[in-house]
Amino acid sequence: MQAKLTFHGATGTVTGSRYLLEIDNKKLLIDCGLFQGTKENRLKNWEPFPIPPKQIDKVLLTHAHIDHSGYLPRFCNEGFSGEVHCTYATGDLCDILLKDSGHLQEEDAHWANKQGYSKHKPAKPLFTVKDAERALQMFSPMNYGEDYYLNNNVRIKFKDAGHILGSSFIDIKTRHGENSKKIVFSGDMGRPTRHYLNDPVQIFNVDYLVLESTYGDRLHDELSPVDELVRVVEDSIARGGVLVVPAFAVGRTQTFLYLIRELEEAGRIPAIPIFVDSPMAINVTDVFRKRISDQNLTARLLALQHKPIFQPQKLQICESREESKVINRQKGPAIIISASGMATGGRILHHLEQRLPEPENTILFIGYQAAGTRGRTILEGSPSVKMHGREVPIRAKIESISGFSGHADYNEILAWLMGLNKAPIKIFLVHGEPESSNALAEKIRNHYRWDVEVPGPGDGYVIEL
Repeated sequence: MQAKLTFHGATGTVTGSRYLLEIDNKKLLIDCGLFQGTKENRLKNWEPFPIPPKQIDKVLLTHAHIDHSGYLPRFCNEGFSGEVHCTYATGDLCDILLKDSGHLQEEDAHWANKQGYSKHKPAKPLFTVKDAERALQMFSPMNYGEDYYLNNNVRIKFKDAGHILGSSFIDIKTRHGENSKKIVFSGDMGRPTRHYLNDPVQIFNVDYLVLESTYGDRLHDELSPVDELVRVVEDSIARGGVLVVPAFAVGRTQTFLYLIRELEEAGRIPAIPIFVDSPMAINVTDVFRKRISDQNLTARLLALQHKPIFQPQKLQICESREESKVINRQKGPAIIISASGMATGGRILHHLEQRLPEPENTILFIGYQAAGTRGRTILEGSPSVKMHGREVPIRAKIESISGFSGHADYNEILAWLMGLNKAPIKIFLVHGEPESSNALAEKIRNHYRWDVEVPGPGDGYVIEL
C-alpha cells in the first residue's frame, strides 16, 4: 500500500509538531502543535493550514505539551470536525493546558491593547478559552496498548514514550494478507530511570520511524542533576536572594517539586518557602494522582504509603492574581516556580521582570530553551531581555541544569535504536534545530548504516505501507 507522509511542522525547529499521514484513503494528522520561539515561527500559527482541516479524518496526539497539541483550537475553528485520539492522561492534561493557553492568548491580547505595544489594532488572540472547550469535545482517548482499527487494514496503538505523563509513541500498522508494515511517530522521547515516569517502551518491527532530535548534538551533563540542584539552592540561600525557576507547568514542575521534597526529607537542603505560581498546579497534580497507574513502580509504592510525593514542606500554591502579586513582596531565601518554561508568556514574565535586575537573585533553567525564546536570550548572556514592551536588565545570576530535561540525548536515542530488531527502511528526523537533526543523522548513519532523512518544511514522501 502506498502512503504519503508530509511534514508541516517541527522541521528545522523544536516546535509546531504537525505530520500528515495519508493512508488507505484516510488523512491522519499526527500532533497539532503551536509554533513557538522566533517571530517568524510564531507567525506560522496565523497562516492557513496547507490542507483544509475539514479534509482531515483524525488527529493523533503524542502528548499534551503545547508545541504538540496547542494548535487544536485554531485547527477546529478552521473546519476540523473529526475525532482526536490520545491517551487518557494526555486528554486530562490537554483539558487543562488548552484552556489555559486560550486564557493566556486572551490575556496577552488584552495587555497588548492596554499598553499599546502591538502593531495590530486591535490585537486579537489566536484562539479563546471557548475555542479550546469546543476542541476538547472532540477528544476520544485510549489506553496504552489498546488496539484501535481505523479500518480493516490499519491498526493504531499508543505506547509509553516516558517523556511526560501520558506521552506516547504512536504505532501505526498496516496489514494486507500475511504482509504487514509499521510506521512509528516518537513524539518526544523520554529518558531512562526518571523519578516517577516509566522508561520509554521498546518497539519492534519498525519500517518507518519519525524520530525527534532535540538533543541530537548534545549529551546531558554527567554531573548529577540532583547534586547540581543542591548546589544552586545552597548558593541562592547563601546569597540571600530569591531563586526563580521558569518551568513547564506539566512535567518539569512536578519533577522539581518531587526532588525538592526528597532533598528536604534527606536533610540535604533546608525547607524554605516555595511558591508555585500557576493556576494549573492543583489541577495538574490532581491528574497525576488520578493517573498513578501510568507512573512507575516507585511512584505507585509511595502512593500506597499515602505520601504526597509532589509536596515540599513549605509549598504554597498561588492560583489567583492577588496571590501572585503578594509574591512580589517575598524576600529571600525562597523559590518561585512559574510557567512558561521558555519564558514565552504567562506569570513567569512578571517575576522575571521584577527579579532579573537584582544581582542577589538567581534564575534557574531546568529545560530546553528554543532559539528565539526569552529563555534562550537570558541563558546566552544577553545584557537585557524585552518584556511587556521594555528592555529589562539582566543582573541576576543565571544557572542551568540540563539533567532535568525530559528529552533523550543522542546516546540515549542510539541505545533505544539498538533495541530495534531490524533496520528501518527509513528514519525521518524532526523536532530539532538544524545542527541537532543533522548531527543525529550522521551518528545513526555511522553507528547503524541506516537510511536517515532530515525533512524540510512541507516536504512530502511516498512510503510503502
